[in-house]
Amino acid sequence: MIPDLDIYRSAAVTIKQHGEDAPIHAAMRADGMLEEGDLEGYGVWKRILRAVGELAVVAAAPSD
Repeated sequence: MIPDLDIYRSAAVTIKQHGEDAPIHAAMRADGMLEEGDLEGYGVWKRILRAVGELAVVAAAPSD
């Protein structure tokens, strides 16, 4: 099992590399893993996709 910290690090890198297209990129990677029959890789990319969404919400939240 990949630790959550590594998932969030991967999500942050994905956001840095792909900007607002990060969720699309992560979803495409997850789909690619599923098509290849790599269920573990699919699960990892689904977790990264979820983390990308969470980090986007945090970044969009107004700061006080």
